[in-house]
Amino acid sequence: MRVLLPLGLDLAYDYRPPPETNLRPGDFVEVPLGTKRRIGVVWDDDADAPAADPAKLRTVHDRIALPPLPESTRRFIEWVSRYTMAPLGSVLRMAIATPGLFQAPRPVLTYALTDAEPERLTAARQRVMDLLRDGPPRTISDIAEAAAVSDGVVRGLAGQGVLEAIESDPDAGYMEPPPDPETPGPVLSAEQHAAAGALMARIGGGFAALALEGVTGSGKTEVYFEAIAEALRQGADGQVLVLVPEIALTNQLLDRFETRFGARPMVWHSHLTGRARRATWLGAASGEARVVVGARSALFLPFKALSLIVVDEEHDPAYKQEEQVIYHARDMAVVRASLMKCPIVLVSATPSLETMVNCWSGKYQRVLLPTRHGGATLPIIEPVDMRREDTPRGRWISPRLEADLRANLEAGEQSLLFLNRRGYAPAAICRACGNRVMRENCSAPLVVHRFGNRLQCHHCDFTMPMPRQCPKCGAEGTIVPYGPGVERLAEEVEALFPEARIAIMASDTVRTASEAQAFVERIEKHQIDIVIGTQLVTKGHHFPMLTLVGIIDADLGLSGGDLRAGERTYQQLWQVAGRAGRAERPGRVLVQTYMPEHPVMQALIGGDGPAFYRNEAAEREMAGWPPYGRLAALILSGVNEADVAAHARALASRAPRGADFTVMGPAPAPYARLRGRFRHRFLVRARRSVDLQGLIRGWLAQVPEKSSVRVAVDIDPYSFL
Repeated sequence: MRVLLPLGLDLAYDYRPPPETNLRPGDFVEVPLGTKRRIGVVWDDDADAPAADPAKLRTVHDRIALPPLPESTRRFIEWVSRYTMAPLGSVLRMAIATPGLFQAPRPVLTYALTDAEPERLTAARQRVMDLLRDGPPRTISDIAEAAAVSDGVVRGLAGQGVLEAIESDPDAGYMEPPPDPETPGPVLSAEQHAAAGALMARIGGGFAALALEGVTGSGKTEVYFEAIAEALRQGADGQVLVLVPEIALTNQLLDRFETRFGARPMVWHSHLTGRARRATWLGAASGEARVVVGARSALFLPFKALSLIVVDEEHDPAYKQEEQVIYHARDMAVVRASLMKCPIVLVSATPSLETMVNCWSGKYQRVLLPTRHGGATLPIIEPVDMRREDTPRGRWISPRLEADLRANLEAGEQSLLFLNRRGYAPAAICRACGNRVMRENCSAPLVVHRFGNRLQCHHCDFTMPMPRQCPKCGAEGTIVPYGPGVERLAEEVEALFPEARIAIMASDTVRTASEAQAFVERIEKHQIDIVIGTQLVTKGHHFPMLTLVGIIDADLGLSGGDLRAGERTYQQLWQVAGRAGRAERPGRVLVQTYMPEHPVMQALIGGDGPAFYRNEAAEREMAGWPPYGRLAALILSGVNEADVAAHARALASRAPRGADFTVMGPAPAPYARLRGRFRHRFLVRARRSVDLQGLIRGWLAQVPEKSSVRVAVDIDPYSFL
């Protein structure tokens, strides 16, 4: 029998099954490997593999008491491995890398109320007793939080016999009650009702790919909720997966889900406790988790019977994983839906060009919501030509935007300033010699963070204090911030509007789903007048009193030579513009730009998305770039620069040549050194008819591997750094 181990290996090992044990594909087993024991999965037999000598086989130690990995999940793992050219074991590792999965957690100690009375009744003790009188047993920390008391109060009541300890199933507290599809939802508009009907008609009919495209504020979430309800109605075993690009979006979505279905879905992302992730993994495998909302890795959960997949904000670059197994979760979700024979809904106000092309060709069904829900209108978008604005030196807010911010404050409405740069400034420069301060083993500039007076690399999280001397020329007091970040923008806003309540929403200030929820609640309660944010504010938030959006540096994303620069900039700016005027108050958007004539700015200002997509598609098709052609990147990296360069030259000497593809490179990557590793890149561009993976596999096989150089293959690259 073959056992696949979650290691960077592309083959399963042969083992002898233990006596009197009936093992089947998908079973989890513990096996010997060298001097250690490893956990793996019994894999399907390979008819093409040579037969192993039974006398040389080692024996499986034991079967692990977990639900087997379903066949559909095993086929998906194999498909992802072949497509991404990642080792099969590495993809398996993503599917089972759940803390505590293979060790049953210890029983949880919970506490229930007895008939005993406390020696002295205080208000805090009374709150604890009231909480537990009609409720289930809870842990000490849960009781303390819910009753707003200290742990000591709870322990004191337990010591007096007022509370009794009960051992509970450690997994039971994490399994949510099943959502009820018959819970009344909001009244849909005629437009929403028609869109929901189009999605619901596909439930239970096998694989289908649908693109739900609606302007910001059109109610796309309520529409796909109806498709989820239909999936739950049609089968007692049907499960639904909803992918979101950022965990910061989950709490707002979970609240809306609970309102619609009377219960929260199960959740999956890296910030959960190990016990909570174990519960979701087991719930997916057993079928008890009817709906799971999660980040991209939720795609690899061992679902028993998927009936529907939803990819919310499908255009978002966060769906692309750049480390280890390099894959795009949106594209792999389509594959998973195909293998599970269920529909998939790709949701966005600004679809990816890949999705648009699939709609135009008829591969995907396009479902449109062209107007905002509830009578709200789209915001008026106006350019601010910074070439004509008399903006003071060292300032980033134009006089025109400053006037509108002041008027908004006086009207008691909220404003949003968008700048997609974390920290105080994107770089620190020496005024004496012009040197950019960088980490010694990284070629990315260090970002200035005024909060904490530090410099940080956003690629490897290295931090250091702001230097007093220039590391290059030794001059003292000459290191200054260069360019604006959100912290610097906040400083300017505070100086202009000292009476305003200001807050920053960025990944430095909002790190977890709970912090995001607290921030959103502050905005909703109008405890913030001016929000200053990065790309986190562009995603799905609804703030009724937010009527003005100012985009500080609209041209920021248009440089750098990225083939998707125009697409990403349009999507990001249209999404952030969509935060304005989502209720009865009309919204306005001011776009500060030095290139108002640029096609992206023209499409944004004119509200002409179709024109942008047509122009972008025509340019890509003419050049043979994705989605009209295929693209792959080879990234070579190592700690020894000479080794990396030599291996790059060896690969270049064996590079394939043909009329249907082009190999470009090698060349040092734009960030030629990251995390202490030197980096070179190749790009392979090919017609869609070319077997790109086969081409690269044959190319790499001609050059012996070098242990000091890592070669990563990125099929369909999104980052070119």
